[in-house]
Amino acid sequence: MRQPSSIRTGHEDAILAAAEAVFAERGFSGATTAEIAARAGLPKANLHYYFATKAELYRQVLKGVLTAWLSAAEAFEADAPPAEVLGRYIGAKMDLARQRPQGSRIFASEILRGAPEIQDFLETTLRDWVESRGAVVRRWIEAGALKPVEPRTLFFMIWATTQHYADFAHQIATLNGGMALDDAAFAEAKRQVIAILVGGVLAAPRADIAPE
Repeated sequence: MRQPSSIRTGHEDAILAAAEAVFAERGFSGATTAEIAARAGLPKANLHYYFATKAELYRQVLKGVLTAWLSAAEAFEADAPPAEVLGRYIGAKMDLARQRPQGSRIFASEILRGAPEIQDFLETTLRDWVESRGAVVRRWIEAGALKPVEPRTLFFMIWATTQHYADFAHQIATLNGGMALDDAAFAEAKRQVIAILVGGVLAAPRADIAPE
């Protein structure tokens, strides 16, 4: 008999949360389904009922991380000034770095391994995203709202800076007297990151030319 959908969803969520933690700590090769099941508070057989293999579970965890990141890019769908759109996007990525740091670390590890599980995503979904949002950036440049920057360079800088707060959280804590940033300090860091990145690409307002 199939389990009720609420129980099934609860078990899957518990497994995915545990898997995200274990994969972040151990890497793909070091993680075991036995440890993930134990973290989830479920028998190992239950884990394999939902996810047949470790590779399938790993890919599902990565899919969840990538889905969250792409949802942060919904800011680009809005018909709003570039400062507002970029600010919302950078802010959302900073928030995800704080809320799901383990997911960011798994993604970084996957890329360092040559993206064996998500190369197809990089070549399709991510490439399409970069091209479509890059077109938005180029329209802003043509309109004189942004400096003439290469869109991919801008995106790389945003990703590197925002994900730094997840991937290098230990280094940040060490340089912060051995303590992780509290909510107020993180909010201030987010404000400054947005100000620096957005301020660096906004074009200066063009002054009206006075008649002679």
